[in-house]
Amino acid sequence: MRQYLIDDLKKEEVDKIKRILKDRLEQGGTENIFWLNLPEDLLSSTQFEHKACQPFSFAIEVGDSWVKFEELVRSRTNLHCGCISYATWNQRLFMFRFIDSLLSELS
Repeated sequence: MRQYLIDDLKKEEVDKIKRILKDRLEQGGTENIFWLNLPEDLLSSTQFEHKACQPFSFAIEVGDSWVKFEELVRSRTNLHCGCISYATWNQRLFMFRFIDSLLSELS
């Protein structure tokens, strides 16, 4: 799995990240998973055509001293489909901008 890991976070930084994510994103099936939805204008042509598979999201997982951002763009309604793929350049840029914004709030 391709993912981006930010580690060596202090407990108070992790707590603040969780609060921010809970305020802005949809929580996944467990307490430490969140979904960063991709805007429609960033979907690949295949993802855009697969209306039944939308929304498409990045998974974010928060641990005790880390936060992990998966590079896989997941369908929230279908586990196995050709529209599920690793992020395009523009989709990764969207995720990195989100990460930068999130980290800037820790300062």
